[in-house]
Amino acid sequence: MSGRGAARAVVDGAGLRVGLVAASWHAEIMDGLLDGACRGLAECGIDQVVPVRVPGSFELPVAAARLAGGGMDAVVALGVVIRGGTPHFDYVCQAATAGLTQVSTSTGVPVGFGLLTCDTEDQARERAGLPGSDEDKGFEAATAAVATAVALRAAASVPTVPAQPPRVRPGPLPTTLSP
Repeated sequence: MSGRGAARAVVDGAGLRVGLVAASWHAEIMDGLLDGACRGLAECGIDQVVPVRVPGSFELPVAAARLAGGGMDAVVALGVVIRGGTPHFDYVCQAATAGLTQVSTSTGVPVGFGLLTCDTEDQARERAGLPGSDEDKGFEAATAAVATAVALRAAASVPTVPAQPPRVRPGPLPTTLSP
């Protein structure tokens, strides 16, 4: 997906605690993602960041789960998987994506998805927020996680309204359907 049309989700996240889990493969690309994420968190007023480095993208979900269960208001997950000549790419991408989704939905803690899944290193560089890059996925993942945490915090303070039962019109049911 192209970054065109991406929302700029910088919000005031002062007081939030954010976990930042990052893979170690593809150091140059990861440095760009980390720089972008840290910049995004700073622009959102986040000063409580818990960083965790893991070997690769496959390990992102377990680290994200630990951070989400450890009192973080949001987690940012950053990694890079570049297609090779074997199905390994598909397995790692699917497992990391499903795992991060599971962490978010089972804990209620937003997980910013900063996992680049690219065909080439050049594509990854274009998305990593490096000098000359078209996109900054680290920044986007961090600010999206914070914006979601802020939205959920605001939603928690809104009084709930009981669901209304569906209204049923009185009268006989039709016995035949007309075309």
